[in-house]
Amino acid sequence: MGIVNGYVSPLTGKAMGAVIVDWARSPFHRAHKGDLHSFRPDDIASQVISGLANRNDIEASNYDDLILGCAYPEAEQGYNLGRLVTALSGFPNTVPGMTINRLCGSSMHAILSAASSIESGWGDCYMCAGVESMSRVKRRGFNWSPNPTLNVDWPQAYVEMGETAENVAEKWAITREEQEKFALSSHMKSVSALEQGNFVDELIEIHSNSQIIKSDGCIRPETTMETMSGLRPVFSDSGTVTAATSSPLTDGAAALIVCSEDFASSNNLSPLARIVSGVVTGCKPELMGIGPVSATRKLVDNIGWDLDSVDVVELNEAFSSQSLAVISELNLDPGRVNIDGGAISVGHPLGASGARITGKAASLLNRTDGTRAIATMCIGGGMGMAIALEKI
Repeated sequence: MGIVNGYVSPLTGKAMGAVIVDWARSPFHRAHKGDLHSFRPDDIASQVISGLANRNDIEASNYDDLILGCAYPEAEQGYNLGRLVTALSGFPNTVPGMTINRLCGSSMHAILSAASSIESGWGDCYMCAGVESMSRVKRRGFNWSPNPTLNVDWPQAYVEMGETAENVAEKWAITREEQEKFALSSHMKSVSALEQGNFVDELIEIHSNSQIIKSDGCIRPETTMETMSGLRPVFSDSGTVTAATSSPLTDGAAALIVCSEDFASSNNLSPLARIVSGVVTGCKPELMGIGPVSATRKLVDNIGWDLDSVDVVELNEAFSSQSLAVISELNLDPGRVNIDGGAISVGHPLGASGARITGKAASLLNRTDGTRAIATMCIGGGMGMAIALEKI
């Protein structure tokens, strides 16, 4: 998928370049013990979506679709959550809704789906979102049932994510100390961003009858190398990956408004960034954390970019080990990666993270006066996804 500036839809006669107008997210909190553990995921998602919609002057009936990503769409996240959330968000019943599942890449795929529809001339304006309550719907769901044949012939298809982090650490010779230094850096960058007010514009308060959740709950200002060194490995007794060097189980939601350049102009909207292209690639499931490497390389090859020309990189930090391996393989400048910290500190609500890092990349282009950005992530099952943005 690639956008050609000035390309006009043969169906509508309108400019088809897809742009990101605005984005927002809920506070992210640790699953089971954080402030969002008692909130239904449909309520979290709808409050983010309605909050984002209300601060942008777009008639609700003008949304062509609401596309929502969710990694485990069952129970409270089931029955086509995307459609249910349209009603909870106050949209008219003429606005449809759908749910996409590409595990951690679900909401990034929602964005690419909207952009593709815009380029095809099938629509003008989309609400793209993602949500996950890891408190209320457990990972792998409530009725885990691997295919018996696949479980024998290709068992790595069902490999645990923590095991993949250990595999990457071993293959790329990444030490525990290196992983802990990376995790500490993530927290310190997020602490600095918090102190500077860099999260204010992206946060939507989440309300219940008795609570108002205003701020993030995963960032740990008290994190030190000493405290991390005392933790036991989580996934292997002889391993190097600990809870501190893994993204926390997280509850939260995020959303973006994606529309055509023509729609933005006609409605006096000021887009944050243009969507240039996006790709998904596959890799070995047991090394799924390295997925962003092939995705990012294919992306820049497709659009003729040099990685050195990219000002902002948002890399989803599933684990320190895979983040470090990706940065090394792509020879990225660490100073351009996750400027405000990443998932290890902010949190990783699976279905929402793609939306968060894409929205963050778009807003960082404006804050840093950059020109080009890439958001990229690994995906369970052995995949990588990347999206390229440019400042308008």
